[in-house]
Amino acid sequence: MSTLHDQAMTHIYQQVLQRLLECLTQGQRASLQLLIQRMLVAAGGIERIGDFKVMLAHGGGKDSSFALAFLRAAQLSIAARAPATFELRVVTARHVGMSTAVIENIERGYSALVLHDDLRVELLVLDDGGLQHFDALKPLSPRQQQVERFDTLVAGHLTAGQVRPMFCNRFYLALAELYRQGMGWEGGVDALINADPMPERKRYLAWGRRMMREAGLSSARPAHSHPGALLQGLGQLRRIYLNEVLGLPAEPLRQVPGPRRIPRFIDIADLLQDSQQGQSVLLLEFLRFRYDELALGFSQSACANPLLMAHLAGLRAQWVQGQDYALGIAEHLQQVKAQLRRKPVPAALQALAMETWQDRERHGQRRRLADDFALQGYNLNEEQLACLLFAPFVDRGRNLERFVQARHPGMQAALPYLHKALKGVPSPQPMVQWLEEISGLPLSTLQMLYQRESEAATGGRSLLARARDSDPGRLRH
Repeated sequence: MSTLHDQAMTHIYQQVLQRLLECLTQGQRASLQLLIQRMLVAAGGIERIGDFKVMLAHGGGKDSSFALAFLRAAQLSIAARAPATFELRVVTARHVGMSTAVIENIERGYSALVLHDDLRVELLVLDDGGLQHFDALKPLSPRQQQVERFDTLVAGHLTAGQVRPMFCNRFYLALAELYRQGMGWEGGVDALINADPMPERKRYLAWGRRMMREAGLSSARPAHSHPGALLQGLGQLRRIYLNEVLGLPAEPLRQVPGPRRIPRFIDIADLLQDSQQGQSVLLLEFLRFRYDELALGFSQSACANPLLMAHLAGLRAQWVQGQDYALGIAEHLQQVKAQLRRKPVPAALQALAMETWQDRERHGQRRRLADDFALQGYNLNEEQLACLLFAPFVDRGRNLERFVQARHPGMQAALPYLHKALKGVPSPQPMVQWLEEISGLPLSTLQMLYQRESEAATGGRSLLARARDSDPGRLRH
């Protein structure tokens, strides 16, 4: 039975390879041959390829999907001409901002490439601080949701709702943790596949090194030849971030067994250029990849859900600036357009994304969808989002009166009691309950924020401000 099963699976894999090759352009087929050669050289020859294992971080977007498809084509091509082929480990960092559409794209791609039942392939996901086997039907763990909720609220109050500090710092550090755990999980890997374009990769490496220096950490070894040292340093940076920015105790790093060998990077970005430039319609169809019309042209939720980021811009305009919600959306779209011009996103797709959002008559529908996402993902309602945009608790409640006057004028007489509660002075329970309900945070955290300086008040000295200023994805005018 085992022999019959193996023969059947071999036939299925041959069909997958044939379908993949039919989807590739002539230039992409040439790139595939270069990738095969690159893998064989890295493994030390075809006689050693069966003991060679590589790891790819899959973000759920178009570029990650292309990279995975090319690696699968290389894996199956080698298997068709040699006794063995390389093993493939695919890892994904799950987070609240990763929409259902992204998860479904990942799962459809895995199914199209017949990865689930292949013993040469490992599909893993980072959730609740640890790696586990990927399951598209399994929801994000409650603990992971709680951690991200707390991070989002605290960073949001410290920055008055700046979306990138709220969402992206955690994502960058989680991505480093994904690599650190992924390369050491169950014996480790021989190589880390890098599919990011060189300029983008340099920006992220520069961010990591700068933040490590700012935190008093350093790594003299080059990241390309010693990725483990950099990832270990970023793991230490995460501990410092949790302690300094969020006020949480610095827990020790999750212990990861040492890898059986020191992995190195294999760069394949140059082999994917045709795919990134919109030359892969057939391949996208084969992978059953679907663009999310609400994702503003981004095929993966790198830091946060694009819908929620746009929603926060609209809420800021309406509640903080006293303008129209739609005006905040329009200003946010202008920033997104500038970002998309820096990315290999086809012009037609950019236009479609903008058209979806520029229909003012549908803003109410978009707003309800965003409210639903915030409630389901972060357990936050619109009033709690508006609260953090005012940042009423930091700097000893400097903006508390403004917030109350603008959003809750009936509570103005209670301001002295609110300040007392935030200072730690015993106060009426209804005052405490109101503070917790309006913010979504426990009183102890609000009291911590009351004693903290806002990011603006630090004059750029805080770790949070330095992370924001060196953010590789931040748009600079």
